[in-house]
Amino acid sequence: MLETSVRLLRLLTLLQTRRTWSGADLATRLDVTTRTVRNDVERLRQLGYQVHSSTGVTGGYRLGAGTALPPLLLDDDEAIAVAVGLRAAAGGTVAGIEDPSLRALTKLEQTLPTRLRHRIDALRSATESAVGGGPTVDVDTLTVIAGAVRDQELLRFDYLDRDGQTSTRRAEPHRLVYTGRRWYLVAWDTDRHDWRTFRADRISPRLPNGPRFTPREPPEGGAADHVMRGLRSLAWKYRARVRLHVPAEVIAERMPPEAGLLTVIDERNCLLETGSDLLHDLAGFLGHLDVAFTVLDPPELRDHLRTLADRYSAAAGQSRRDGRDTDSDDGIPHSP
Repeated sequence: MLETSVRLLRLLTLLQTRRTWSGADLATRLDVTTRTVRNDVERLRQLGYQVHSSTGVTGGYRLGAGTALPPLLLDDDEAIAVAVGLRAAAGGTVAGIEDPSLRALTKLEQTLPTRLRHRIDALRSATESAVGGGPTVDVDTLTVIAGAVRDQELLRFDYLDRDGQTSTRRAEPHRLVYTGRRWYLVAWDTDRHDWRTFRADRISPRLPNGPRFTPREPPEGGAADHVMRGLRSLAWKYRARVRLHVPAEVIAERMPPEAGLLTVIDERNCLLETGSDLLHDLAGFLGHLDVAFTVLDPPELRDHLRTLADRYSAAAGQSRRDGRDTDSDDGIPHSP
């Protein structure tokens, strides 16, 4: 028979892997009697674990949430996942969570076996983040929003828009979406009767939350797709629709997904919906794709491209008249 302390750890591990265990099943797994199982469950309760028991055909033992966090048992993969997640949180965009994440990571790494520390160190040394820093979100704000999503409660909050104007909003929260740089709330705006995307760092919740609501059908494509569509077009000052004279699969390899939304037109053409706050940046991005294209919208982009075309044509004509390659009027030779 196993020693009591070892048996308690095995019992705790079993309780964490299944919602409900019958006493007979636990006794079989631990090779003890059901009376020993009852005694061991009582010992776990004395250590701070909330183990609930019920009778009947579907009864048994179930590990519940207590008033304090007791020790957790993690397998190898779970321990690595927690360590990686804590390290990411320590350098993330949730304000106030960096120091607690580092403290928790330090405690975890002190208890990890050598084989796991080596795996985590290898992953850390081989990884470099390319995610730019975004605005931080107060952890209490995220908690309030997440609670309203979970409990299906109307969320009331003050919202600061991109123009610096504040408005009071009422919305049925659906999901929080993290893009790697910012947190967004996808919610049904009850005053505007439509799905809206809100930047979480601009939300100031008004407590308490409102009444409970019946969830609606999510926006087309789901919350994450709804956010990405908004980032690709609605968030920019200039929203562009451009017909690219190449197959969609060809251009998809040349641009990141967040740069725009591609739609197949036919075998040789596709529609790109993109945008920018600056026309010059938008023109430069389209030129960088190095394909033939036709601007459908906006008219300002077409005008800007004509201006650039005249400028470049004049520059090319000046070079031909001089009989040599120059990139300005100062006569400095242009390096090939």
